[in-house]
Amino acid sequence: MRALVRSRPAAAFGARALAAGAAPAYKQPMPAAGFPLPLPVFRALAEAFVPEAAALDARAWEEAEGIVGGFLASRPASVRRQAALLVRLLDLLPLVLHGRRFRSLDVARRARLLERLQDAPVLLVRRGIWGLRTLAFMGFYGRAEAAGAIGYRADPRGWEARQ
Repeated sequence: MRALVRSRPAAAFGARALAAGAAPAYKQPMPAAGFPLPLPVFRALAEAFVPEAAALDARAWEEAEGIVGGFLASRPASVRRQAALLVRLLDLLPLVLHGRRFRSLDVARRARLLERLQDAPVLLVRRGIWGLRTLAFMGFYGRAEAAGAIGYRADPRGWEARQ
């Protein structure tokens, strides 16, 4: 085992970059443009958390992703990396249980898996699932069309604007 570790070049671990004073790859900031989470997996998560999201068209998805992406852009890079890592791990976890990725599961299996994980004994897993649920709700219900559909009429001007 020791020979395998020594046979890897130092550059594989980023030793040259670290020696040059660069930050490790996991500490590099995410690009400002683009959605910070794996998009197909996030959409599958959103459909599991909010079944009505399956009926969204391309414009509505773009609006929802813009809301979530805008929120995540305001968070520290470490939070964005953690969220992206959790989404990627959630995509791979069903490979062990069902032999398929999360995005390939039917909505009922996705929902069952997420229900099990939201009650997991590990606090960090529970918090992560609830955080993703919050992001999915924010993206779906934060759209102007959804707010009108559910009768949400809040206005930044307060109660006077409703009269």
